Amino acid sequence: MQVEGWGGFVLKEKLKLIKSALKEWHNSHVRNLSGRMHVLKELILVLDGKREVRLLLDDEIDELHDLTSDLHSLAQVNSSICWQKSRLLWLKDRDQNYKHFHSILAGRRRGIAISSLMGDDVHVEGV
Repeated sequence: MQVEGWGGFVLKEKLKLIKSALKEWHNSHVRNLSGRMHVLKELILVLDGKREVRLLLDDEIDELHDLTSDLHSLAQVNSSICWQKSRLLWLKDRDQNYKHFHSILAGRRRGIAISSLMGDDVHVEGV
């Protein structure tokens, strides 16, 4: 990544290039993940159907192992993505809940605060 200019501009442009490269990588590796998993499941079912009828050849056994390992890795990626999305939603919702929670506590604190005391005919206010 060659960018000409002063330091701040070069840094900004390089970060933009990195961001676009990451988006492209994400789209090529994660896009249509469920569709890719569905195709792998169909291929595994076809090989399982063959296995019920006859013994599988060595190439077919190797293909079955490769398909199952690919399916397992895609399932792990999908699980990780789902976890990250749920984590982001939880953090967003938690922040909203914190605002509500703290407003309730502040109201209670004002309601139960003792501003003055009266005892032995003496009225005390403040700290």
